[in-house]
Amino acid sequence: MRKRTKLYAAAVGMATTGAIVLSSGGATGHGYTDLPVSRQKLCQNGTVTNCGNIQWEPQSVEGPKGFPGGGPADGSICNAGLGQFAQLSSPRTPSGGTWPATSVRGGQSYSFRWQFTASHSTTDFKYYITRQGWNQNRNLTRADLNLTPFLTVPYNNQRPPSSLSHSGTIPSGLSGRHVIVAVWTIADTSNAFYACSDVNF
Repeated sequence: MRKRTKLYAAAVGMATTGAIVLSSGGATGHGYTDLPVSRQKLCQNGTVTNCGNIQWEPQSVEGPKGFPGGGPADGSICNAGLGQFAQLSSPRTPSGGTWPATSVRGGQSYSFRWQFTASHSTTDFKYYITRQGWNQNRNLTRADLNLTPFLTVPYNNQRPPSSLSHSGTIPSGLSGRHVIVAVWTIADTSNAFYACSDVNF
């Protein structure tokens, strides 16, 4: 009986250790932008309704890193390739309207802000914007974007605080509606977090 008890205890101990190892291997950091307000934040705060699960987890838009050479496929950039968040990549809201847009001016100094629900070792933050004349009637593709980021913030494998702002300049020479794609690249996983914000010049 003692021998059997010892074997059981050893098995439980090994299972517990394995669970700890497995749980520590995944990404623990999650985040989203709220300045300019992102599509996932608009769903989370109820400005846009019928969004599905993203309203409960705006911080979870996580997909492959390496954008624009890698990363989510064209048409699913704003939802990081995650089918459960597909509505984020649609040019229309779930109720059929246009996504609410933040008013900006070309050449304006702007404070871009991320909110984090957990910290994670970070490579950098990059910000992209659509080209003048981009196709607003389809899901966003790389052809719609200026693939040179207008703002890059290296982060040298540091972990960000719960809220982080980056000062940058809104690109000039644009008018009308545009989309800013913000990418938070994680240093020690193969993933990045994506957030799309609609703006109006």
